[in-house]
Amino acid sequence: MKKQMPEEPYTKSIKTIQRRLILILLRALLAVVAVTILVLIGTTLYEISSNTGQNPFYKSPNATILEAYYIGHGSWDGIDALIMAGDSPDSRLLRLDWQRAILMDKNGNVVMYYGQGGAPGMGMSMMDTGMLIHAQSYELKVDGEVIGTLLVDSANMPHPVRLGFSVLNPVLMVAGLMLLLTTIIGFLLMRRMVNPLSEVIAAAENVTSGNLKTRIKTNHSQSDLAALAVHFNRMTETLERNDTERRALLADIAHELRTPLSVLRGRLEGIVDGVYPANEANIAQALEETYLLERLVEDLRLLTLAESRQLHFEPKETNLAELLKKIVTLFVPQADGKHIALDLKPMDKNLQITIDPQRLEQVVGNLIGNSLRYVPAGGKISIDAQYNEGSIVIQVSDTGSGIPEEELPYIFDRFWRGEKSRARVSGGAGLGLAICKQLVEAQGGTISAKNRTEGGLEVTIKFTEIF
Repeated sequence: MKKQMPEEPYTKSIKTIQRRLILILLRALLAVVAVTILVLIGTTLYEISSNTGQNPFYKSPNATILEAYYIGHGSWDGIDALIMAGDSPDSRLLRLDWQRAILMDKNGNVVMYYGQGGAPGMGMSMMDTGMLIHAQSYELKVDGEVIGTLLVDSANMPHPVRLGFSVLNPVLMVAGLMLLLTTIIGFLLMRRMVNPLSEVIAAAENVTSGNLKTRIKTNHSQSDLAALAVHFNRMTETLERNDTERRALLADIAHELRTPLSVLRGRLEGIVDGVYPANEANIAQALEETYLLERLVEDLRLLTLAESRQLHFEPKETNLAELLKKIVTLFVPQADGKHIALDLKPMDKNLQITIDPQRLEQVVGNLIGNSLRYVPAGGKISIDAQYNEGSIVIQVSDTGSGIPEEELPYIFDRFWRGEKSRARVSGGAGLGLAICKQLVEAQGGTISAKNRTEGGLEVTIKFTEIF
């Protein structure tokens, strides 16, 4: 016999939430139906009761027939014939229950006593007969003049109530049928509403507990609930990616700080223990590691401020040709020392752009410095800036080895390095390109990179409508 696998907590949570939502919907449905029926019954009974004695439709049949008899005879004489005719099985009149009624004339004298016109007590007043005062009373009128009173034993259901139930019986039957149909339709609709909602709620609880890999199964439906599931999955993907990046960032920062701290500690311990002489050369090596630490911390601070859009910018109208010439001049000695040519392409000397010149200098300087690390001796780095279709485009290209195509989407990530060994002789901390991206985007621009067909890397910065 195949062993049944236990249900996962996520599946159990979905089923629990489904049951809870179904009960809520059923209660709401039953409450609406019950309130509707009660309001209908109450309204009908109130209408009947308020019109009793005023509208002939709401009157007791006994009272209506007695008023008609009085109109035809002018008095209550001969009432016995009416009573006998009503009790006869062959009578065309509505079979009337005179056995629960007492008829009195306008003076309060008893004319009919419980279906007997000639019984003892005829001609006596109601008080003389010992009639119960809790009976239903119907005042009989002809042309607005009171001609008598009909008393019906309270043990009998009042006519307005009987009429109300006779009217409401078909209404109640229709209401019951509607309740059945509504319940069936409700169950069908709940499959479309409860299941997606329960999955979203259960998935949210799962994410709250720390499982960022939670995803909801989606379909091709165009409903809002299907869109909710799609957006939820995108949210969890973003949360998972951010969490992964956060963990990687902490690991990278720890790695970057560990290396210079280890070198600095080893050098200083060697000097203290007498392994290294406390001369200028050894102290200078230790001091160089502190400079490296300071630069790393400053780069992290700058990157954090740029990502959170808290970095202060001072945009002003800048001559781009002069700014690029100044930047290239700063790197000429370093390029000459590595036998690398710096080529500043001819450009419009009046090319103006409104931007923070210091931040742009930092971006272009990072790109040139990055190229100087990877371009071999005899190579060339080209810098160009042109006005192109409403935008100013700055390009920094080199003749190095380029970057593998699969790595291109990640070169602007924090701590990315083309040299996976993280050797400092061939690369920095891996924050330069990430800083460039944030500084450019914070000023409304875009930055991208691609490999040149003739070899090397080309980085393009584009600013639109800010000049």
